[in-house]
Amino acid sequence: MAGRINDDDVKAVRDAVPIDAVVSEYLQLRNAGGGNLKGLCPFHDEKSPSFQVSPSKGLFHCFGCQEGGDTIAFVRKIDHLSFSEAVERLAATAGITLRYEEGGYNPSHQRGERIRLVEAHKAAAQFYIEQLGSPEAEIGRTFLAERGFDQAAAAHFGVGYSPAGWDHLTRFLRGKGFTDKELLTSGLAQESRRNPIDRFRGRLMWPIRDVSGEVVGFGARKLRDDDNGPKYLNTPETPIYKKSQVLYGIDLAKKDIAKSSRAVVVEGYTDVMACHLAGVTTAIATCGTAFGGDHIKILRRLLMDNGSARVIFTFDGDAAGQKAALRAFEDDQKFAAETYIAIAPDNMDPCDLRLAKGDEAVADLVQPRTPLFEFAIRQIVGRYDLETPAGRAAALDEAAPIVARIKNVASQHEVAVQLAGILGILDTQFVVKRVAQLARWARDRGGKGPAPAQHRRQQYEAAAPRQAAAPGPALNLRSPAHRTERELLKLALQHPHLVSPAFDAYGVDEFTAPPYAAVRQCIQDAGGATDAPSDYLPTVMDCAPNDVVRALVTELAVEAVHARTVDEAYAGEQLVAVRRRAVDRRLLDIQGTLARLGQHGDPAQLAAVQNELWVLQQYGQALRNKGAAAL
Repeated sequence: MAGRINDDDVKAVRDAVPIDAVVSEYLQLRNAGGGNLKGLCPFHDEKSPSFQVSPSKGLFHCFGCQEGGDTIAFVRKIDHLSFSEAVERLAATAGITLRYEEGGYNPSHQRGERIRLVEAHKAAAQFYIEQLGSPEAEIGRTFLAERGFDQAAAAHFGVGYSPAGWDHLTRFLRGKGFTDKELLTSGLAQESRRNPIDRFRGRLMWPIRDVSGEVVGFGARKLRDDDNGPKYLNTPETPIYKKSQVLYGIDLAKKDIAKSSRAVVVEGYTDVMACHLAGVTTAIATCGTAFGGDHIKILRRLLMDNGSARVIFTFDGDAAGQKAALRAFEDDQKFAAETYIAIAPDNMDPCDLRLAKGDEAVADLVQPRTPLFEFAIRQIVGRYDLETPAGRAAALDEAAPIVARIKNVASQHEVAVQLAGILGILDTQFVVKRVAQLARWARDRGGKGPAPAQHRRQQYEAAAPRQAAAPGPALNLRSPAHRTERELLKLALQHPHLVSPAFDAYGVDEFTAPPYAAVRQCIQDAGGATDAPSDYLPTVMDCAPNDVVRALVTELAVEAVHARTVDEAYAGEQLVAVRRRAVDRRLLDIQGTLARLGQHGDPAQLAAVQNELWVLQQYGQALRNKGAAAL
């Protein structure tokens, strides 16, 4: 087996690759204040961004699902990698050669499966690109040229050609050290009676990349009449390729999608190429499947669901295109973005439109046209005879639930009015009330749920008993004591110089919430906050007894401090508040002890308790009068 990666190399990788640069490959980040960035969490569905990144600390944390950690943890989670695989991938990005504690440099056949499969696809993509220039690939070059794509366009999109022989790619990749098992697992080869053979043969090849730009699959277009396969053949489902979770062109389009808050969804690879070459650089396409929920998740993280976001679908005007549009509408309400549909004149797709009328026609096509809900309604209504009362009633019965699903009440009312006009029903209020009634029924059936702030509080309170490292009161964010303890721990993790050396004298028992006491113990085990070294936070995390405490450390290290000015004065206030409450709790304990001893208790014990009571009273008074100076 491969040896353990050298600790210094792991630290070098963690320091060399900025966490915001890595996270930005998967979602749009915006300023969250205090030097932090925020975005929509890639690990769970959410409407408003609760995922925060702290570039200065190299940490991320989601306040919705509680996922958190450093750059390595993010890569592990989002790409389903082992620790070693994540480090190796980041090391390759940073150009760092890793050392292994046992067995020297890790040979290629010992590397993680995902990395090996990605490397096989990268090598295959380069092989196909080189083959596009071969005499055999003339038919492929002609195909591209006839659709308006020159050599530069092919190179920009990495278009290649798979030779028509049985095992050209298989033999090439074997020569690169890949095993038959890896080639079969990757989907680049398939079983035959004797040896594995190439899956793609004699076809034009489009590399399909994930949002980070890594090749994870291919789309292959038939070129010859004697090819009995389908017109388009895609990579099968593999450990790195899930067709419902990839969008062709997303690696090229993601920055402009985030910048313009607009995405254009087209139907094919050549349509994406035509759009990008026409200046519509936000175009993407699905890969052999309908546009669905997982695709929406990818786009929402880039669009950030702000009020100006637009998603424009370009479907053919034929029956299949209309069906695709209606399927897209089924998921429409998962977007906060407004969705539109654009159908070209004569039902041309963007590739054909560019050939016939030029780049300007493509750019004009994808300007927001018909709202998707309006298109869907007209498709439904079009199936009924609106000249008869029965036809209008039946159309209303089918269309009204569609309108009722529009979440924005004002938009819902406006569309209901439009529906009345489309149906030719003069009593507009009847239609509006019908839609509102259906909307209320749907809400009541599904349940409204608590308000967002209340829901988050309930999540924290429900999670508190599981977080507790020892018996004690549950974590309650409404408690002033718990809020102050949280604030002090944030300062100790984010600004240790402001609270030390006083903080290191605080006992674990001064933190009444068991989760916070556990974090305080981690800081103590890591050597304290005084003169915190450069690897202070990773060391604190390493001292966590379990994943729950480790997650809380990252949360507190990323969460913004609740002060406009974070300075010694503010830090002193938190130190004093926590200490005063600890003193007050001890005073209550002592007073209870005195009550139990009564007048007939042991004189020596009674004197000792009374002395402690006096000392604590004086100390409490000093804290009230002098503040941090009394610590």
